[in-house]
Amino acid sequence: MVKIFLRLALSAGFLSAVADRFGIWSKEVSVWGNWDSFLNYTQVINPWFPDSLIPLVGGVVTFAEVIFAICLILGFRTELFAKLSGWLLLIFALSMTFSTGIKGVFDFSVFACSASAFALSLMKDKYLEIDTLISISKTRQ
Repeated sequence: MVKIFLRLALSAGFLSAVADRFGIWSKEVSVWGNWDSFLNYTQVINPWFPDSLIPLVGGVVTFAEVIFAICLILGFRTELFAKLSGWLLLIFALSMTFSTGIKGVFDFSVFACSASAFALSLMKDKYLEIDTLISISKTRQ
């Protein structure tokens, strides 16, 4: 049960952040509220990238978050996508720390989310995962 909770919690976090950068959340609860504000923040926490690459960085991260969330929800290659999620969140946490300080990282629990993703990647039991169906069909062939 813990594994499915971790899968859904991490996925919800990714999808919520993506929804925010596309203006789906209301202005009262939004962090960015639109794509341009998200890209401005991306530049703030990644000052080592040239301005011309920031849209690419923002797009790649957004694409990764959507793919990781979908795979975690479905339980497709859970260990792999949990590990990739952990690395993505750790990179995000370190970028925030080195550019804006440690407080924001703690306020948004980015290290805790990264650690949760890495913990999820170590859980081998399958629970409501598409991987179970794939392995069952492979053994029947």
